[in-house]
Amino acid sequence: MPKADLLEFFDAPSDTPFLIEHVSEEFTSVCPKTGHPDFGHVTLRYEPAAVCVELKSLKLYYQSFRNEGIFYEAVTNRIRDDLAQAMSPRWLQIVTDWKGRGGIRSRIIASHGAVPAAWARG
Repeated sequence: MPKADLLEFFDAPSDTPFLIEHVSEEFTSVCPKTGHPDFGHVTLRYEPAAVCVELKSLKLYYQSFRNEGIFYEAVTNRIRDDLAQAMSPRWLQIVTDWKGRGGIRSRIIASHGAVPAAWARG
C-alpha cells in the first residue's frame, strides 16, 4: 500500500508566493479490474505555504503505487489528499495523464485550495 510517510519536506525558501511544478513521466499502478499495468504522467503544481516536497521522497512515494490495484480517479485524488494534508500548501493541483488503452486516453485533475485561473483547467 502506498505510504505517505515516505514523503519528506524542507522549508520553503521564500515567503513571497511562487509556483512549483514537478512532472513524473514514469508513474505506474495496476488496474484493479483487469490486473494490467497502467502507465501515466503525474504533474504536481503547488504554491507552498511553509514547506516544499523533497524530490527523492516524492519519487519513492510515487513508486509505492507500482503494484497497487487502484483506478485512475482514486490514485489522483489519493496523491492530492496525501500531499495537501502533509504540506498544507496555499493551493495544489495534481494532473494525471494516462496512456491510452482500447483507444481511450484519460486525464484526471484534482485540486486543493483556490487554484489560480491560469492553472484551473490543468
